Amino acid sequence: MDTRHLEAFLGAVDAGSVTRAASLLQVTQPTVTNRIKALERWLGATLLERLPGGVRPTTAGHSIVAPAREIVRLSGRVRRIAETSLRPQGRLCVGASESLINHRLLPLIEYLLLRYPDMDVSLRLSTPQGALAMLRNGQMDCVFMIGSGPSDEDEDLEHRDLCPEPFALVAGGRPGTRAAVSSMLVTADIDVRHCGGLLNEAEATLKAGRTLKLDSITAVKRMAESGIGVGLLPEVSVAEDIADGRLRKVVDWLPATSTHTRALWRRGDVGHPVLDAVLKAASDVVSAH
Repeated sequence: MDTRHLEAFLGAVDAGSVTRAASLLQVTQPTVTNRIKALERWLGATLLERLPGGVRPTTAGHSIVAPAREIVRLSGRVRRIAETSLRPQGRLCVGASESLINHRLLPLIEYLLLRYPDMDVSLRLSTPQGALAMLRNGQMDCVFMIGSGPSDEDEDLEHRDLCPEPFALVAGGRPGTRAAVSSMLVTADIDVRHCGGLLNEAEATLKAGRTLKLDSITAVKRMAESGIGVGLLPEVSVAEDIADGRLRKVVDWLPATSTHTRALWRRGDVGHPVLDAVLKAASDVVSAH
């Protein structure tokens, strides 16, 4: 079985169309069609249902999506290791939340670009939950997020804490904003499985009547600044807003749950030269900022 056949099948599943899959894979549409047909002949099963507007996986197709992704991922890893010399080279997809991209990872990316010109590291903005899901299914190779401790659900992952990442409770700081502190807690960049203790402490401190979780730090800041809610955000993401007077700390809060910026990767993936280089650079660069 040729892994290119699996890549063609997965491309059609993800894109919902053979034509769009061909564009993504940078091959012709007949090439994608022929590869999928070859895979179907090899398996003796129809994998895609042809529809007027595209394609969708059959029951048999659904059943092989996850193992097909794993085969493609492992095949790519073997290929990268075989092609990699002593100087790290190749592709790596990294996922991170908004606060870490803006305040922690830009120096890391600059460092990698200057030190390893043959490396192709792409950085994708994602929620912690979305990034972990993509890490597990092979769409990402490494994830940076904020966490407070190991999760029982993460036995398939390894992690390394890079630096402390404390949170702050903030509200509007400019004259004219509501003086009374809202009882609604608004937050972003928190994964409940990894920072659940911190969230519970914030809700208890604020006596929050409601907690609203958003995907955007900017939206949380605006809600806090306008007095709609109290923001629970990493201190590094609100330091400038506090200094400029747009936001203020609601309480001098020192939670018992300590949180850190951490890198996560699939257990067993160490030995991938590009991943090892990124993890080492993260320890050197992120820890220093």
